[in-house]
Amino acid sequence: MDAQGRGQAGDMDPADQWVLNPNTGSYELRIDPAADAAPGQSSPAGANRSPAPATAEAARRAVPSPSPPADGSPADGSPADRTAAPPGRRSVPDQRGRRAAGKGSSRRKAKPKASGKKKALTWTGGVLAFLLVGGSVTGYLVYQHFNNNIDKVDVGVNNAAVVDGPVNILVIGTDKRDGKGNKGYGDDGSVGHADTTLLFHVSEDRSNATALSIPRDMITDIPECETSQDGVKKTIPGSHKVRFNESLGQEGRDPGCTWRTVEKITGLKVNHFMMADFNAVKKLSSAVDGVEVCLGKDIDDPDSHLKLSKGRHSVQGEEALAFVRTRHSVGFGGDLSRIELQQQFLSSMIRKMKSGGTLTNPSKLYDLADAATKSLTVDTGIGSVTKLTSVAKDLSKVDLKHITFATVPVLDNPEDGPVHKTVILDKAKAEPLFSMVKQDVSLTEVKQKEKQQEKAAKDKQAALLKGPKAAAADVRARVFNGSKKIGAAQATLSWLQNNQGMLRTSNGGNAPGGKKQDTTTLEFAPNQADQARRLADAMGLPASALKQGTQDAAPMAEMKLILGADYKGAGVPIGAPSKAPSGIQKVEADDKNVCAK
Repeated sequence: MDAQGRGQAGDMDPADQWVLNPNTGSYELRIDPAADAAPGQSSPAGANRSPAPATAEAARRAVPSPSPPADGSPADGSPADRTAAPPGRRSVPDQRGRRAAGKGSSRRKAKPKASGKKKALTWTGGVLAFLLVGGSVTGYLVYQHFNNNIDKVDVGVNNAAVVDGPVNILVIGTDKRDGKGNKGYGDDGSVGHADTTLLFHVSEDRSNATALSIPRDMITDIPECETSQDGVKKTIPGSHKVRFNESLGQEGRDPGCTWRTVEKITGLKVNHFMMADFNAVKKLSSAVDGVEVCLGKDIDDPDSHLKLSKGRHSVQGEEALAFVRTRHSVGFGGDLSRIELQQQFLSSMIRKMKSGGTLTNPSKLYDLADAATKSLTVDTGIGSVTKLTSVAKDLSKVDLKHITFATVPVLDNPEDGPVHKTVILDKAKAEPLFSMVKQDVSLTEVKQKEKQQEKAAKDKQAALLKGPKAAAADVRARVFNGSKKIGAAQATLSWLQNNQGMLRTSNGGNAPGGKKQDTTTLEFAPNQADQARRLADAMGLPASALKQGTQDAAPMAEMKLILGADYKGAGVPIGAPSKAPSGIQKVEADDKNVCAK
């Protein structure tokens, strides 16, 4: 409730008790300036206030009780308490709906209107929990204390905090061993690598979100990147065929290098990054009084120090860190199995953050905000609590049941020999998955919105895909290369003839006029619609790629297939599939039945 100087300090929002003293430039705790002022005096800014607590913890726990008026009048809300103020003291106005003593008023107490801080609390609560920051960034961010907690890194990109289109936030969990108790987890003195990495994608309409986990041991190319070290810009050369986790820490690389590596792998443009270390897991899990996890068997892992019995547990602090670090005792005992544990943990944390018990508890929210900002490093584009709050409010529109965690598909590295220690990108599955994310296709198994269904039903282009399909042997088409890839037309032609049985296809060479185009198109006549459907099905063409003419073609005429910049390779679908490829590991954020085995 908002009490702000109305004699109801016991109901005050603690954030509302802090005011800026213009004489010192600092926030100070204001308990009851009217009661503390001497008769005949007003309460100047910064005067007659209790001294500010020395620490943020003291600030959080400072919840005062009502102070009786200096003149001895009742402090129970009676008329004397409000109308008989001594000279020089401001009268406290009647509170609406409050029963006046002795008047027998039957008016019920009106529901207080939420303050701006309370609204921000509701908007932002829990949204970015699994990003290791989220719902804690609430109305309490008025404290400069939180602003000073945040570390920033200039990665050479200064994007706006909030954008109208889709959003991609890179979340990096490092294996840096700073902090109490962290040396026991190995690699003492490590500069910190990209140990846990998520690319959190939110659709343009904020209807769904996908968090892609990138395996740390995936072999990839790290592009050249520019860093700023002690104010001096330095260009770090790229690396060929190395572990992904070397994109951070190795050779002095900063989060900007991981940023560019992820863009190169996925083809998605990153807007911002958020980075945290081991301490974030311990502090945040404790701030919410534990995160529920589930094990399908007993675990006693001396490496991660996790010792838990089969079943459900609430973990926090060191035990929470041990849970997300363990890997030898679950699944196949590798990093991919650990990713599944981390996805379960983060999904559960989201649910805990969004729960009423967290959102309505000022003490928990303060602890959460303090823990999150102390553990956080971000890019300069979101390097303040104001900007972080704006991001949280924007992303809070995503429904929990439409958030999915998925692991980037990989294969065992054939160069490892019999003992597989690293993995490589499974392009056949990864490219369709990246395409789905890029085109805002949700991975959650939920029904499409009615308005989307209506729009699809009215879409004439979509209707072109419905109907009979010609036999593969009857498809006649000439393939043109309008992409930026040399040999694309011939590669596609060979695939169509040898893999799809479309022998009546031919190579048209470069696109007419040598023009490049962004998207692949298939031009056909009305009497070739059945052939177009067969070819579109084989190529994975979206409805938007089909261009039907108005006049029928000659019996032996060829359709015109022009490959665009969206061409990824022979046999790779052009458009985004409606469902994720089979075998994709994923966890839906609202699934409470996930249990590690």
